[in-house]
Amino acid sequence: MWRKGLAKRSFQVCAVDRGGAVLYNRMVSRLKLEQLLTLQSSCIVAMEACATSHFWGRLAERLGHDVRLIPPIYVKPFVKRQKNDAADAAAIAEAAVRPNLHYVAVKSAEHQARSVTFRTHQCFVGQRTQLINALRGHLAEFGVVVAHGPIGLRSIPNLLEGEAFDLPEGVKEIARLYQEQIKVLTEKIDALTLKLQEAAKVNEEMRRLCTVPGIGPVTAGAIMAFAPDLRTFSSGRNFAAWLGLVPRQRSTGGKTRLGGVSKMGQSDIRKLLIVGAMSRIRWIVRKGVLPDNWLGRLMGRKARMAAAVALANKMARIVWAMMTRGENYRLA
Repeated sequence: MWRKGLAKRSFQVCAVDRGGAVLYNRMVSRLKLEQLLTLQSSCIVAMEACATSHFWGRLAERLGHDVRLIPPIYVKPFVKRQKNDAADAAAIAEAAVRPNLHYVAVKSAEHQARSVTFRTHQCFVGQRTQLINALRGHLAEFGVVVAHGPIGLRSIPNLLEGEAFDLPEGVKEIARLYQEQIKVLTEKIDALTLKLQEAAKVNEEMRRLCTVPGIGPVTAGAIMAFAPDLRTFSSGRNFAAWLGLVPRQRSTGGKTRLGGVSKMGQSDIRKLLIVGAMSRIRWIVRKGVLPDNWLGRLMGRKARMAAAVALANKMARIVWAMMTRGENYRLA
């Protein structure tokens, strides 16, 4: 049985026998690790789930090994005294033999490719937001206050060329540079969004997810990219807990104490579900009349964000039911 600590070029390998005795615990190079996996007879290969673990997991599975990816939070309690690579590898060895431990499913290359597309989309959106905020901040130093949103951006060229503000020519040049970069990022974001929309039309599962109110191509793409096979979850609540949409518990002595959401799960899907839920709530608020259903009654007694989180939790359970049963969304 092997336990490995992963890095880019150096890897800590802790080999143990069936009784748990350590055979060796040493560092190897990337090339040496591939050779070890190839020459080693079929065994259990346990790794801490990280960025490169799925690549090594696929390689080990092709070579006939039983791969177990362990979440880091399950490994940390077994680290003895000082933290180093050898101690981490030994902790993985200790955690892997524990019963009832939940493992991370090894992702396929196609699955990871979808996550790369989504991450790139989110990265470009964040960079565009950073540039917009920087441009608005620079202009505000000269008394030019730009409104939020696309309308504010469209008004910047007229403000720069107008005579209402006496801006130095250097500031105008910098503002134009910002606008050019924002335009380039916007084009890339639109292209990636179109790619996600096209995938939603072709992929049956993504098309099914888009039938849920509050879930669009981006959220559907995130679910397909980051969520494992939903049949691995025993219930919709377990899937919602994996997303961090259930209350954090501080219960003791038979007395239940619930706090805010745990936020201990997949953050990308959780954020998008909450954004989609908030968009539904804002649409209801604009109508001016609360519907006579579960959501309407919830909005009548809770703050908007609390209602949005509760709705996101319900959306996660709906997604689990739809994907495990192969059904489209039905309005109750």
